[in-house]
Amino acid sequence: MSAVEARLGELGLTLPDVVPPLAAYQPAVRTGPYVYTAGQLPMVDGKLPVTGKVGAEVTADEAKQLAGICALNALAAVKSVVGDLDRVARVVKVVGFVASAADFTGQPGVLNGASELLADVLGEKGVHARSAVGVAVLPLDAPVEVEIQVEVTEG
Repeated sequence: MSAVEARLGELGLTLPDVVPPLAAYQPAVRTGPYVYTAGQLPMVDGKLPVTGKVGAEVTADEAKQLAGICALNALAAVKSVVGDLDRVARVVKVVGFVASAADFTGQPGVLNGASELLADVLGEKGVHARSAVGVAVLPLDAPVEVEIQVEVTEG
């Protein structure tokens, strides 16, 4: 077990299986020292635990938790490409999309769920640049979607 996965266990988390693609793409690809993930939905056991717009059917606190699930799914996608999460040198960038009610403006707080999970799991290597974007709708009516870019070491 990698040190990263041991840290996940200390946090009471388990790295899930990679979420299968919903269309014609790969969950993650590597080019040079970077791995880019596709947008990850907060899938748990093949299903979305909650659907709808944040600020309407979904609370900001619920969405923040879902963003953490997205980040966990993104780490699983990274592992599927590099084999060992201990090879993550740093998380470079996180991009998050929040399906938002028309008057919802708390997208940064929602995406803190992903950012905080990555920092909790990876320490300083998990601190990153980020964009938080409000959108009208996401695939499967998901409340949040997160993609990450990581730099990895040779292994």
